[in-house]
Amino acid sequence: MARVRLSVAERREELLRAAIGQIEARGVAAVRIADVASALGVSNALVLYHFSTKERLVAAAFAHAAEDDLARLRKLLGRRTTALRRLRAAVRWYAPTGPAKGWRLWIEGWAAALREPALRDVARDLDREWKAAITEVVAEGVAAGEFRCPDPSGTALRLTALLDGLAVQLTSYGGTVSRARARNWVDEALVRELGLEREALTASAR
Repeated sequence: MARVRLSVAERREELLRAAIGQIEARGVAAVRIADVASALGVSNALVLYHFSTKERLVAAAFAHAAEDDLARLRKLLGRRTTALRRLRAAVRWYAPTGPAKGWRLWIEGWAAALREPALRDVARDLDREWKAAITEVVAEGVAAGEFRCPDPSGTALRLTALLDGLAVQLTSYGGTVSRARARNWVDEALVRELGLEREALTASAR
């Protein structure tokens, strides 16, 4: 059966999503242009026409994944509800015990970023935007009198560090901590950071 002819933008997105899948399956170091091409049944030359090198393809794939994650975060934080509900929804989604996909991809990205400046820039930009978004919604909740937090930016940093660390434990070292315990630790961190009672946090999920 003949392949459907795609626009340049559609073809690039198809290649990027295939690259993301191959990176998750094989790792950044092991993945090859041929793996991405084979996954789609296209030639190596087609992949190279769009991205010219493996390094550019990998960097573009991570940038694409980052934008997907940020779009989901913006959607969650843009809901017309309380700051507490928006914050808890975002943290629950982002946490490694939630529905967010791609933690294996980002752990691969963090490791590769130590050697690849382009990947380091993508990971740093995603991290900055995530922290800025969380800082903003925490500040909104403080202004509305929903909770107390003297340092919204510090709270955003500490929450991010906890979630990233739990992601490594759950993804790389299966069995180190249960998903239920990790979820409980995340809720405890929110309660502590926002000066809330646990019941208030639970009520926000209803």
